[in-house]
This record gives sequence, structure tokens and C-alpha cells, in this order.
Amino acid sequence: MDQEQLIRQIMAEVMANLGKDSVAFQKKSPAAAGTIGRDQYPLGEKMPEKVFSATGKKLSDFSLEKLKNGELTADDFRIAPETLEMQAQVAESVDRDSLARNMRRAAELIAVPDDQLLSVYNALRPYRSTKAELYGIADELEQKYKCKVNAAFIREAADVYEKRGRLKAE
Repeated sequence: MDQEQLIRQIMAEVMANLGKDSVAFQKKSPAAAGTIGRDQYPLGEKMPEKVFSATGKKLSDFSLEKLKNGELTADDFRIAPETLEMQAQVAESVDRDSLARNMRRAAELIAVPDDQLLSVYNALRPYRSTKAELYGIADELEQKYKCKVNAAFIREAADVYEKRGRLKAE
């Protein structure tokens, strides 16, 4: 099977499974206290006091002048997990459940350093890792960074790679 056929086969499987998670997210009911809905979107305009960076800076703390003066660093521009959760709630309020799941997966990964994320990405490429290596990565993400959903995703990928013969030879 050539590379193009393999990509088409994998994409067909991904599309067939789109929206199916092996780990269920707790979906918030529309009446849940504190739930953010479509009326609060865009958050930066309608609720700027609730939008923070991962370093705790308020949205009002961001300006071009502060950036030029060195008062803001690259880390200040990372989104906070709580902001992604609010975005997920907005997505759910308009029946965009897949987008909400993606926001929550992303929120989990904020705690993971960039170099480790890149390492995980490379490890997930076909023929780059053994099943044990992928399970080890999943265990570390879950234990060290509390990335339960992403860890389940990596374990599922390892199992699929095993079935399809896409793991690195041991």
C-alpha cells in the first residue's frame, strides 16, 4: 500500500469515528449554574473580566505598548484552561459537541511543556514508537499532568497501530 492510500484509509477511519470518544466528557446541561452560552460570546467582548491567560493576566492587561516594553512574555499569551472550558460551553450551547470536546482536550494539554508536546506528536507518527512506548507516554501524561482524556487517546492510537501493523519493531 502506498503512502497516499494509507493516508486515505486512515482519514476514512478518522471520519467514520469522528465524534466518538473512548473517554466521555461530562456534558454540562444548559441549565447548569455558571454555564456560558451563546449570549456571552464572544467572551472577550461580553465577559472580558473572566478571560485570563495561563499566567493569570487579565485580558485588559494586554496591549501593544506593554508588549514593546517587555511587560508581557510569550507565556502570557497562552490561553488558560478555564477560558477553553468557557469556549467549550459556548460550543455545546450551539450543538457543536465535537468542537467542545476538542477545546477540553486542548485545555488538558496546557500544562504540558511545548517540547514534550512535540515529542508526543513525533512519537504518534506511524512506525516511530512501540506499543509500550506509547503506553508509557500516556501514563506520564495522565500521572504527571492529569491529561486523562489525551492519555486515553494515545492508548487508543497504540491499539489501532498494533492492529494495523504501524508500530515500530521491537
